[in-house]
Amino acid sequence: MSNAPAFVDDIRSIMQMLPHRYPFLLVDRVVSFESGVGITAYKNVTFNENFFQGHFPGQPIMPGVLILEALAQTGGIFVVKTLGIDSSDKLFLFTGIDGVKIRRPVVPGDRLNMEASVIKRKLNIWKMQGRATVDGDLVAEGIFTAAVVDKGKM
Repeated sequence: MSNAPAFVDDIRSIMQMLPHRYPFLLVDRVVSFESGVGITAYKNVTFNENFFQGHFPGQPIMPGVLILEALAQTGGIFVVKTLGIDSSDKLFLFTGIDGVKIRRPVVPGDRLNMEASVIKRKLNIWKMQGRATVDGDLVAEGIFTAAVVDKGKM
């Protein structure tokens, strides 16, 4: 997304867009955003992440499902920003994944860079391509589907 305008959302604005909180908030910063097109964000992976206590002692590796969750959260921020919705009454719910590949481990000290771009949107259903990299190397990729729902209807 090299043509995207310069843009930064810090953790405070991310917390206004997502309902997630520590230890499950997995996006630290949004670095680019183009409404209706895509988003780039990152997570600084540190040794003090709670999941490293058990995954795996002496050989800390970020669980693949959490890499996918970080990508899904990045997509959630993208939809909230694109639609300009008030996240206090709406949720962006992960509904499916396809073609996911985990290519290499993510370890403490890595900066997990995440990109999400729209493949298709129909009503409140979004299909996005997600990619995660570390130092330019592909870590994970897949197609994510999610829906925007009213919190009151859950």
